[in-house]
Amino acid sequence: MPLHPEVLWAQRSSETTEEKNVLYVTVNLPDIIAESFKYELTPTSLSFAAKAGNAAKGLEERDYEFKLDLYAEVVPEQSKQNLTSRHLALIIRKKEKQAEYWPRLTKEKVKSTFIKTDFSKWVDEDEQEAVAAPAEDDFDPMGGMGGMGGMGGMPGMGGMPGMGGMGGMDFEQMMKSMGGAGGGDFGGDEEPSATDIDGDDDDDDSPPPLEDA
Repeated sequence: MPLHPEVLWAQRSSETTEEKNVLYVTVNLPDIIAESFKYELTPTSLSFAAKAGNAAKGLEERDYEFKLDLYAEVVPEQSKQNLTSRHLALIIRKKEKQAEYWPRLTKEKVKSTFIKTDFSKWVDEDEQEAVAAPAEDDFDPMGGMGGMGGMGGMPGMGGMPGMGGMGGMDFEQMMKSMGGAGGGDFGGDEEPSATDIDGDDDDDDSPPPLEDA
């Protein structure tokens, strides 16, 4: 039976600018075998299937697969992808321009241990203008092929040694090594709350209030 890879996600929103109304989705799976890679993005769903592994590193080849019904519609022909030796990174354009964030990635409100908030890219809805968007230089347009045409971008794999500069991607690895929740399972499929990001206030070290004389 195929395994479900870890999926990290974050988002931006805008009522006026299409380029700022996007999802950042990362299939966090190293050593994807390009020849086996199958990916399809439709207006309502995202599906992925591939073999991953590296015999030279002693990593057994295994099958990975998933399909997600998205919370709302997206625009495949205006979305982008980048397949590297570490992961598949996607920038998916939301169809409806609105200021509000999606409350979750998937259509159904179901808890998934495989879908996690990407805190290396996440910003609060009211802080978007103050934070620069992640770089898109290494992404290939998906065109009108619903994502499957993205295979044409595979020759770019030749530049893989330089892919280590993917901005916050090294931060993802650091977060995973910090013992515990990997990319952060605080919000999972759902938008994280302020408590998730800032921590629990119950351990506040501030002094107790003064008593009345």
